[in-house]
Amino acid sequence: MGALGHYLEREGVPTAQVSLIREQTAAIKPPRALWVPFMLGRPFGAPNNPAFQRRVLLQLLHLLDARHGPVLEDFPDDAPADDGDIAGYACPVSFGTSAIAAHDLGTAVLDEIRQLATWHDLALRRRGRSTVGISGMPIDDAARLVCRVIDDPKAASPRSDDSLGTVLKRCCDDIKAYYFEAAGAKPGQLSAKAIDHWFWHDTAAGRLFLRLQDVGRAHPDRTVVTFADRSLVPRAIEHALRAANAT
Repeated sequence: MGALGHYLEREGVPTAQVSLIREQTAAIKPPRALWVPFMLGRPFGAPNNPAFQRRVLLQLLHLLDARHGPVLEDFPDDAPADDGDIAGYACPVSFGTSAIAAHDLGTAVLDEIRQLATWHDLALRRRGRSTVGISGMPIDDAARLVCRVIDDPKAASPRSDDSLGTVLKRCCDDIKAYYFEAAGAKPGQLSAKAIDHWFWHDTAAGRLFLRLQDVGRAHPDRTVVTFADRSLVPRAIEHALRAANAT
């Protein structure tokens, strides 16, 4: 869409777009873009929340006041959680909540991925599609890359045409989508809020993301810093998890 915006502007049509991957938008330099810290597939935040979606849309439209670009602004807030009751929720695989040492997180995540494979296969058969795959890596390789960046601050992007921050974001989006799709395969109407709570509070993957955020904020690669600080862990989740870990 960013490239298309340039063509439309040449014909005298002002454009503004929502960006879900900031590093990619910064590289393309579209005429006007609003970066939002929301999950892929939700450019206006949570569904069924018209007031919040209107805020995003109005801020996007305000970019049209700029006669010349490129303009790239950041939306300041995370999306609110979906409505839904987590009472009675049972995730498809119970991983336990015992403490896992930082150096064991990678092994624990790979084990979770293995345990969720049957549920994810079921979700794929039911839906006939998956949002997993934007990284272009098998899901276990995506997890290994996250671990490698945590362990080695000199780790480089495995793709010459993408920054390390962009590749990391795609890997993390794939990991989260894999968990969410697998959890959604359980019979019953599970709310997005329930699955979100399970991911961040009850899985090693959630803890791995929090660890990546700590390492990423001090990383020498600015694209990693931007990703870790702005879009890896929702601020409300970060505060809740750090408060829980402090007690």
